[in-house]
Amino acid sequence: MSNNNNNNRTVVPEAKQALNQMKLEIANELGMSDYQQVDKGNLTARQNGYVGGYMTKKLVEMAEQQMSGKVQK
Repeated sequence: MSNNNNNNRTVVPEAKQALNQMKLEIANELGMSDYQQVDKGNLTARQNGYVGGYMTKKLVEMAEQQMSGKVQK
């Protein structure tokens, strides 16, 4: 049974371009320089997970810095 609900909606649509750029930069840092052109369905779950996991880690760090009042460097 397939469920086609997509809960991955962008809460702040204005941030979509910045998030996509961040994803490409992180993939590049992880050695996936052709990430934008590659079919994500052909990547392993581990490869896709690295990008998403590292992106989440960076976003949490940014939020923590903002909440603590520290300026991001």
